[in-house]
Amino acid sequence: MVTAPHALAAQTGARILAEGGNAIEAALATAATLAVVYPHMTGLGGDSFWLIAEPGRAPLTIDGAGRAGARVSVSFYRERGLSEVPWRGALAANTVAGAVSAWAAAWAISRQWGGRLPLAGIFAEAMALAEQGTIVTGGHADAALRFLAALQPVPGFSALHLTGGAPPAAGSILRQPALARTFSLLARDGLESFYSGWLAGQIAHELAAAGVPLDAADLADQHATLGRPLRLALPMAELFNCGPPSQGLASLLILGIFSRLPAAQADTFAHVHGIVESTKLAFAIRDREIGHREDGSALEHYLMSAELERTAARIDPGRAAPWPGGAGGGDTVWFGVIDAAGRAVSAIQSLYFEFGSAIGLPESGFVWQNRGSAFRLSGDGPNVLAPRRKPFHTLNPAFARFADGRTMVYGAMGGDGQPQTQAALFTRYALYGQDLQDAISAPRWLLGRTWGESRDALRLESRFPAELFAELRLAGHPVERVAAFDQVMGHAGAIVHSRTQEFQGASDPRSDGAAIGCSR
Repeated sequence: MVTAPHALAAQTGARILAEGGNAIEAALATAATLAVVYPHMTGLGGDSFWLIAEPGRAPLTIDGAGRAGARVSVSFYRERGLSEVPWRGALAANTVAGAVSAWAAAWAISRQWGGRLPLAGIFAEAMALAEQGTIVTGGHADAALRFLAALQPVPGFSALHLTGGAPPAAGSILRQPALARTFSLLARDGLESFYSGWLAGQIAHELAAAGVPLDAADLADQHATLGRPLRLALPMAELFNCGPPSQGLASLLILGIFSRLPAAQADTFAHVHGIVESTKLAFAIRDREIGHREDGSALEHYLMSAELERTAARIDPGRAAPWPGGAGGGDTVWFGVIDAAGRAVSAIQSLYFEFGSAIGLPESGFVWQNRGSAFRLSGDGPNVLAPRRKPFHTLNPAFARFADGRTMVYGAMGGDGQPQTQAALFTRYALYGQDLQDAISAPRWLLGRTWGESRDALRLESRFPAELFAELRLAGHPVERVAAFDQVMGHAGAIVHSRTQEFQGASDPRSDGAAIGCSR
């Protein structure tokens, strides 16, 4: 089964499974198609994190975060009169795109699993959609129009995403022939050719022409890293997520802290208040600890039972604590796959903001991320900019193993909203027994900022009962009512697989996605 935030991507992955491909091969096909149909959220110019699990073995993470270029430093920006990294333009594109390096690492694991499908077959639908055209979604059209003033002046953006200086309309056809050629080259020459060889040379030339402070040596130095995930033990399940520079620690902390609080029913004051207050404590730890770390194991003590008990004891069950603000937003796609053998992939990839830095590579067919705008240019800690460092990432794919043998891949897009949505989804399904689709479709809340937003508040979708709004305001929460299925809540998805080979999948009605199963 495959779930993705665009139905064509889910269909692509399901086709691979039906042809005998394994979970990684299906996930690669899904990832490639998403790069074509959701170019405002993801693409070859972004980063990616994967969590991969086989039955009976410890899960494995793939860190596909790109590093800052060798010439990129605090002084580099200070000399240009800047006190922070810009959000758009050449100086925002200061880290290598790591997504394809994550694909390469996953591809190698797939071969160890006995995968035999060629890259040309895996990328076939992505190439066809890029060449022949795909329908522009409402979210894509809205993002291009809403941020047109910031995007249009950036080198290369107009050539890729505007027609006559105008953004595409929802329902129009977007053709990306240069992107189709790039996928063809990757299929022919291998995924490593993105970083070394003829394609890498073309990419480096286009980056230099746009004034980006990255070069061929920076590309050649990019490699995804394999590791073991952070782990949280709960009575009903073991939960796993990625370590730094991913904010996976925050997602686990929220659930670990909340599990120590009394909340008997879903979507009550105790449930929402408890997760919101757990989020505040988790984000304080996240913002202090997460960024560039070569070894994330030092953070595991935060997930120990005694430490979680101490942290949870700081929560007032009836009163909101002050909220200093979070890390910010980002456009992202999460997708998941579980194959017939129970092998699972939970993966997430992103350009960070809508269309990333907006730096376009017209010959290669994609835009470059602005993930490095998350770096700080002052102070100390793991997220201060330095050459070859990785920035803080909101990206975090989740995986769970239940005591009864079920496995679950789940995740969401949405910056600060990702850990909160994971908490809402998991608690509704695992603690309160809701149907998986109901757990995702139900009204959600968001503390802080997410993609496309700049203000902090506690936003709740209007489908929550009026009594909950009143209770939260009485407790001191700065509550804001938003639309019934608001895009600010992001796109979530999940798949559950049981020992008896039963599958259940869910996709977010706020997205363009689907959960699709297949038989072989």
